[in-house]
Amino acid sequence: MSDECVINENDIAKYVRKAVNDYFKDLDGEEPSVAIYNMVICCVEKPLIETVLSFAGGNQTRTAELLGINRNTLRKKMQDHQIK
Repeated sequence: MSDECVINENDIAKYVRKAVNDYFKDLDGEEPSVAIYNMVICCVEKPLIETVLSFAGGNQTRTAELLGINRNTLRKKMQDHQIK
């Protein structure tokens, strides 16, 4: 686990925990039809990128730096999520 993840519980973690618990409640005993990890990452990744991109004034290099990822990785994720 990276140092960034070793922090106190924050609002984001609480919201994710609640959403996943609600998802299981909604299943009402049925098995999930999707891989939960991928489902959560897909739900979180697009708004995260959009928000940081907006904060960075549309600058992809700065956005990648803030996210801690390579600029080419950012561009691929933007393409995958159809972010312009």
